[in-house]
Amino acid sequence: MTALVVLALCLGLIPVCNTFANCLLLRRPRASGKVPSVAILIPARNEERTILACIDAALASRGATIEVIVLDDGSTDSTAAIVAKRASGDARLRLVTAPPLPLNWKGKPHACHLLASHAQSDFLLFVDADVTLAPDAAAALTNADVDLVSGVPRQRVVGIVESAVVPMINGLIYGYLPIFFMRAMPANEALTAACGQLMMVRAQAYRACGGHAAVALAMHDGLQLARHFRRSGFRTDLVDATQLATCRMYDTAAAVWSGFSKNATEGMAKPVALPVWSTLLIGGWLLPSVLLVAGLLGAPVAPLPLLAGLVGLQTAARIAQAVKCGEPARAVLLHPLGVILTLAIQWNALIGYYRGKSVEWRGRSYQPTA
Repeated sequence: MTALVVLALCLGLIPVCNTFANCLLLRRPRASGKVPSVAILIPARNEERTILACIDAALASRGATIEVIVLDDGSTDSTAAIVAKRASGDARLRLVTAPPLPLNWKGKPHACHLLASHAQSDFLLFVDADVTLAPDAAAALTNADVDLVSGVPRQRVVGIVESAVVPMINGLIYGYLPIFFMRAMPANEALTAACGQLMMVRAQAYRACGGHAAVALAMHDGLQLARHFRRSGFRTDLVDATQLATCRMYDTAAAVWSGFSKNATEGMAKPVALPVWSTLLIGGWLLPSVLLVAGLLGAPVAPLPLLAGLVGLQTAARIAQAVKCGEPARAVLLHPLGVILTLAIQWNALIGYYRGKSVEWRGRSYQPTA
């Protein structure tokens, strides 16, 4: 039991220390006072419920000269009609239509590639159709002084599964990505990360390295593009985007499972990485509380005061993340469930990959890559 306590103390301190450090290091960028030119690029496939709010927020941007381009990627709902009607009253908004998806491309990279080809601005801001930008977001992100900058929008969550799983995006970044070393080692692609919901690039750097064409088969386009930028000698960074944008990713438990499964094998769900992640998350977040409860119930667990102190620090760190990222209190309470469900999704995706199971997303079927 003593060995388990030592393991719990060691693994439990990793997300605690990292979270507190990253809460200080991840900051919101602010506009410089210059007026940059920004193309806000929105891929849309059957987004009639969210597209109007997305484009209205983009058009409300201030502090930058903007063009807003929406790509209708084979929608079968009223997405294109909504955008066309809005574009008729604002010359800054354009609607373009995607051709059929070619071989050796995934849908999102192809859509972003086409959008970039229509843009004339110095900066390209890729925004998912369920994201609502703050008025100063475009101008602020251009002031990050890197070639690619990304951040996680404030995630609006409602249901139990949403509230448990979606905040794990921030949990992995704040708890396990060493931001200090990410910035100190700009050529190390393993230390980079990006969120495809909100990603700004310098157009010149994007075109020089091939842009989304270089990650044509990626489902996790944000992460893979950031890694490609670093391999190509360009700088990337993460910022606190909580006040720059909001997003409701998924509105049902099934959508959460499907959405997080689609790109799992490009992230955690790899044969070597997933056992390591399972050890870090179970040992770091769940084991200390389990041992503490066992000790309080009479099991021979020692030293209990150290375990209690660790659990207290973990709770404080998780609350700090919630405050920093604008998460509701229930997300903190549901964090253990989030760890369990996240790992279940990842293991299911990895097993499905070896069974040759395809991934269904937005009406398209893909073979996952690892």
